[in-house]
Amino acid sequence: MEKSKEIVLSGQLKWVERIASVMDDKFRIPGTNFRFGLDPVLNLIPFAGDLSGFLVSAALLFIMAKNGVSRKVLILMAINISIDAVIGAIPLLGQISDFYIKANTRNIKLLKEHYNQGKHQGNGNGTIAFILLVLLVVISGVLYISYIALKWLLNQF
Repeated sequence: MEKSKEIVLSGQLKWVERIASVMDDKFRIPGTNFRFGLDPVLNLIPFAGDLSGFLVSAALLFIMAKNGVSRKVLILMAINISIDAVIGAIPLLGQISDFYIKANTRNIKLLKEHYNQGKHQGNGNGTIAFILLVLLVVISGVLYISYIALKWLLNQF
C-alpha cells in the first residue's frame, strides 16, 4: 500500500493555506462534519462581504502566481474564484452557496496537485479555448432566450 505524499507548503504558501482554511472551513458545527469559514459569515453584509471574500481570494491567487504556479493552474484557480463571486452575488442563493462553494479550498487542492503530483502543467491554452467556447454557447443561449421572450412580450401588447 503506497502512502500518499502530502506536500508541505512553506513560507508564503503555508500562509495561503491557513488563510484559505479560515475563509472556507475553519469552523465545524458540533456533532456534524459540516465545516464553514468566515466567507459565508462576511457575505451576510451586502456587497462588502462579497467584495472582501473576492479580494482575499484574488490576493491568494496573486501570491500563488508569484511562487511559480503554472498558467493552467492559475486559470483554473481564477475560474473557481469567478464562479464563487458570480454565484455569491445572487441574493439568498449566494449566501447559501457560500457554505458549499469553497473556492479557496479548491485552489489549495489545485496548488498541492500541481506541486505534489505534477498535475495541471502547461500553459492552459486548451483550458482558455474551452472556457471561451462555453461562454460563447451560454451567451448565445441567453441572447436567443431573450429574443424569444422579447418577441413574445411584444406580441402580448
